[in-house]
Amino acid sequence: MGRPRTFDMDQALDQALQVFWEKGYEGTSIADLTEAMGVNPPSLYAAFGNKEKLFKKALDRYETRRDEIFEEAFAAPTAREAIQRLLEDTAERLRGRDGPSGCLMVQAALCGGEECDGVRKDLAGRRAQGEVLIRKRLERGKMEGDLPKDVDLVGLARYLATVMQGMAVQAASGASRKELRAIAHTALRAWPV
Repeated sequence: MGRPRTFDMDQALDQALQVFWEKGYEGTSIADLTEAMGVNPPSLYAAFGNKEKLFKKALDRYETRRDEIFEEAFAAPTAREAIQRLLEDTAERLRGRDGPSGCLMVQAALCGGEECDGVRKDLAGRRAQGEVLIRKRLERGKMEGDLPKDVDLVGLARYLATVMQGMAVQAASGASRKELRAIAHTALRAWPV
């Protein structure tokens, strides 16, 4: 039998999440992770498997937070209000309220070689799930009469997801909250009437 774990798994995972968010998947080394998490490499491997498995667990944690943000926004009474809240909250959060500027799911996707194929596919799937959540809220809005009957829900959801991902890139490049809010308000001008 091995020795019992001497570190808090949730806290270690939060620390790993911050490192991946700051440096991306490819830019993060095991040494970066062990230093931030306060563990040695054997403990990291024993607790989480390998770097990719740790990254996916960190993404699960990040995705849970994202889904909570979506749920809060989508509680708005109309589809337009829900999307406005989502875009405005995105503008706030992308500027480092809960972590580094930008979005982990966008920034970490910018990895290079074949060793990143699994990570890129996983991130694409997670981003697509965000688009699905948006589309479902739009579907509800269409059923409730908030949107015209002929609106292309798939196209609108993809547009909104693309705007949010673009805002993430802008935030990572130094755009201010004010600039990100302006992007959100401009995007809302395309709302179907």
